[in-house]
Amino acid sequence: MKLSLKPHHLKRYKDIAMLFWKYGSTDLAKEFANEDSGDEKKLLAAKSGRPAPEELADDLEKMGPTYIKFGQLLSSRPDLLPESYLKALARLQDKVKPFPYEQVEEIIGSELGFRISKAFSSFDEKHLAAASLGQVHRAALRDGRPVVVKVQRPEIRKQIAEDFEVLEEIASFFDEHTDIGRRYRFGKILAEFKSSILQELDYQREASNLTTLANNLKDFPHLLVPLPVPDYSSRSVLTMDYVSGTKITALSPIAQLDINGDVLAEELFKAYLKQVLIDGFFHADPHPGNIFLTDDGRVALLDLGMTGRLSSRMQENLLRLLLAISEGNGDDAVKIILNISETTDDFDEAEFSKKAAEFVSEQRNQTLNRQNVGKALMEVSRTAAQTGLYVPTELTLLGKTLLQLEEVGKTLCPQFDTNASVRRNVAEIMTTRMRKAATPGNMFGKFLEMKDFVGGLPGRVNKILDAVGNSDLEINVNTPDAHHLLSGFEKIANRVTIGILLAALIMGAALMMRINSSFQIFGYPGIAMICFLIATGGSAWLIIGILWKDYQDKRKRKE
Repeated sequence: MKLSLKPHHLKRYKDIAMLFWKYGSTDLAKEFANEDSGDEKKLLAAKSGRPAPEELADDLEKMGPTYIKFGQLLSSRPDLLPESYLKALARLQDKVKPFPYEQVEEIIGSELGFRISKAFSSFDEKHLAAASLGQVHRAALRDGRPVVVKVQRPEIRKQIAEDFEVLEEIASFFDEHTDIGRRYRFGKILAEFKSSILQELDYQREASNLTTLANNLKDFPHLLVPLPVPDYSSRSVLTMDYVSGTKITALSPIAQLDINGDVLAEELFKAYLKQVLIDGFFHADPHPGNIFLTDDGRVALLDLGMTGRLSSRMQENLLRLLLAISEGNGDDAVKIILNISETTDDFDEAEFSKKAAEFVSEQRNQTLNRQNVGKALMEVSRTAAQTGLYVPTELTLLGKTLLQLEEVGKTLCPQFDTNASVRRNVAEIMTTRMRKAATPGNMFGKFLEMKDFVGGLPGRVNKILDAVGNSDLEINVNTPDAHHLLSGFEKIANRVTIGILLAALIMGAALMMRINSSFQIFGYPGIAMICFLIATGGSAWLIIGILWKDYQDKRKRKE
């Protein structure tokens, strides 16, 4: 069965087909190929050896913004790609060719309703950075406040919408017609990715995220989040504070000696634990390119287009999971993951439990430089996918976030131990969570629930006592597989009954052998012989039936 190719999507289909062919999925590539135009021959000619994982990042970069972002998403999915590809995609840079300054002026004018010269005292025509979704320019407000202005690429929304039409059709085809699609649920993964990238395209949402995160981290003196300028921001334009500093990745060895790395790393990791386990809102893309070391020695968190949100129940489960991993307690980690995940039809629980518990337990014996909570979460997610378990997206996103965060922490302080940091901060986190749960609103809600329970308790007790007094009380017990259990007992009882009857016939025949009778068979009393023959036939039938049933059960177990 072939996909129905839409003419204006034909090039995208061919590009994706080349990717599948180049990276090993030849059967899937043929599904996109147009046999009549000789595309399969072209694909076959393009297939020459197995490419290096780094080439995948280059190929996605050439295909445009949607696929660059898709590659960045794939870098956080160990359940979909081998580790070598994850590392290659983690280095994927969304640096692309900038668009002209004339378009920048046009977009700012249409979005903000005024010209650049009216709003800013200065505005650099040369871009500060160019990414897949937009580019950044340095500027200054009329009051002299230094800012940066992020401007979204023209027509980027239309381009992404068209790309998603292609990807959604392909994902739907995979989910319906391939085993790998049914196992990994590509449609659901794509829906999550679409939601993520649409949020990233909404600069007003990013401005709100900046304000929220800055407020949540106000008690961390060594951390900085640039604040937005609401009057100069819109859905496609974001103006925020300019951060003067150096990327973490650009720090020289000498510069690293001048900073208080252990304090910065500890505070940064503690702040992320608070974001994840207390606030339920966290910066989900802390790769080194988004972390700056400011001129005054603070750590700045930039680019809040990608964020994660967690429910209170998920926060509690993740807290227990992080503790179990940091302590190397594999059995507890497995129980928590099974509790928050969905199983597929072919889920192998024994295999998952064995592999995941072994990997988590190994963390206890790792040397300091090899301990890695984020890597443990990613490996557990990979094992889950291999054994048919569908873990929540929040788990893989947290794993990717911690993996990036640990890289930053090691850059600031090579001796930083993330496992120890989790254990050091858990008591404070638990106290803060309990204090947060004890707000007047929550306590009043619990009080109302208790009031309803206590108020209705006498009526419920009276009803139960009346039912007992009138002999109307019934207890219904729903036992799984009760029918099969009762059926087994009936079969056992039937066999025992038949055995007793056959034994009685044999005993009766033996006693009647001594009674003389004119009716004889083979020179023996006829009635006694009839009873004996019936008992012999019944015994043979019972023995054959038992042996045949045992044989069938044994064959089923082998299959």
